[in-house]
Amino acid sequence: MDEPNSTRSILRIPKDPMYVLLREGCITEFNAKRASGESCDLRGCDLRGLDLRGWKTDGLDLRDCYFRQTDLRGVDLSHAKMEGASINACKISGALFPAELEASEIELSLLHGTRMRYHVR
Repeated sequence: MDEPNSTRSILRIPKDPMYVLLREGCITEFNAKRASGESCDLRGCDLRGLDLRGWKTDGLDLRDCYFRQTDLRGVDLSHAKMEGASINACKISGALFPAELEASEIELSLLHGTRMRYHVR
């Protein structure tokens, strides 16, 4: 029997230079490279335990990412794709999430690690 979301259980740790910048805490450099047109593929990545304050996420595909204990304070995620992401035990004070995500989805993910689901309106 096929499992439609089986890829969600496999976190990616790519060798992509943009991903490495995030892992190394080079948020300003990451933002500058993206602003100059450099692309990155972060879907399904392991982003746990990072300090991502100041991160510019407009247009990023963060679906299925794992953010456990990541510092997202003040990060504007409103124009990023967040479906299937988990934010368990993250610091989210001042963070802005996509309007499609209901507060209950964010709370369940923050407290219990569930993957956030968008609701069709």
